[in-house]
Amino acid sequence: MDKYVTRQPIKALKEDRIIGYEILFQKDYDSLYSSSDVAAADTIAGFLMQNTESIFRDKLTFVTFTPSLLFRNTPKIFDKEKMVIQIEDHVMIHPLSPTIIRKYRAEGYVFAINDFQFSPKYFSMLDFVTYVKIDIRDKNSVKERTSLINLVNTMKGFDKKCVATGVNTKEEYELALEIGADFAEGSYVAEAMAKKVNRMEFLEGNFFQLVVEVSKDEPDIEQIEEIIKRDAALSYSLLKIVNSAYFALRRRVSSIRQALVTMGISQLKQWVYLLSFNNDFDNDESLEATMKMSFLRANYAMALSDYVQDLPIIRSEVYMMGMFSTLQFMIDAPLEEILEEVPVAQEIKDALIRQEGICGTLYKLILSYENAEWKNVRVLADQLGIPSGLLAQTYMDCVEAVNEIWSGLTSSNESENEEEKTHA
Repeated sequence: MDKYVTRQPIKALKEDRIIGYEILFQKDYDSLYSSSDVAAADTIAGFLMQNTESIFRDKLTFVTFTPSLLFRNTPKIFDKEKMVIQIEDHVMIHPLSPTIIRKYRAEGYVFAINDFQFSPKYFSMLDFVTYVKIDIRDKNSVKERTSLINLVNTMKGFDKKCVATGVNTKEEYELALEIGADFAEGSYVAEAMAKKVNRMEFLEGNFFQLVVEVSKDEPDIEQIEEIIKRDAALSYSLLKIVNSAYFALRRRVSSIRQALVTMGISQLKQWVYLLSFNNDFDNDESLEATMKMSFLRANYAMALSDYVQDLPIIRSEVYMMGMFSTLQFMIDAPLEEILEEVPVAQEIKDALIRQEGICGTLYKLILSYENAEWKNVRVLADQLGIPSGLLAQTYMDCVEAVNEIWSGLTSSNESENEEEKTHA
């Protein structure tokens, strides 16, 4: 049995702030939870312990534990300050659940009920939980919306925090706001947080000219240097990135040419996306969410591309495909219009705009994995010849790589701030 796992962001609806992530395990017709609970517990526990640093590194992590995992005290392996224990139907019907949950609560653990329903067994658990998660996907009728509003109001009457789940479209995000939920979870969250710039402002800017230049078959390093040098923000960003802890250079780089030589054109292609945001990512959570999604898609796509036969683009182009997949989140224009102006391979454009070709299938696999659409994941992986058994660990390895990148970039800024305080 293959295991799949992904994570989805949870956003505070009244703020541009990610409060945490939910770890989603495979849960369809032949899922972990349809096998024996002991087998499921072994699989989940092993995976969590193997990937502790990746999973519990930043912000709150919402994890669903089986009864066996709760009885084995598996949650106690992890930092309770960073974890929310989710309980579902298979936990609530267990006769010993109230006793074990009460024990965890007494020790300071926080609980959430997943997919809350108007039912006595759910209400019986309210005393133990902080978060109530409500699935709002495909709730289109007036009656369904009214029921959701009533449910949220009732939960707030019990002083519970409501998380709207299944928020994968703009319409579902607006519904989460309409019903008064406190938080939203789903693949649309990063896009909802993005701050878009005007299309013409983007196309006429130095950053776009830089993207065009590095996307050419034979980039001109002198032209690249000239573009960066005439833009203070790009110059600052390049020097900050190349001097960050991620690159761990012995000597500080102080010139644009030296930075370009140190980084190299292939690396610059991977980092160019970040250059346009100068120092904004230091304290802008909305930008951080979008950039992390870009890096994760790029790293995951590139890692999986090693297993795809007859892929018409090289690894660096696969990486760029993943990075550019979020451009429409930040530019106020359709992705098709944006990519018309960028000299990337036609296969990348076909993949991102129409999800066509082998590259399009790889891109669909990335999106399906993000959205925990496990049936599609299996089908698409088979089409590409990617062993489905390696998807989960490869994904978590990429999460760790993105965390390392972000930590390296931001730690350099913290050091700069400390130096400034010292010399002040």
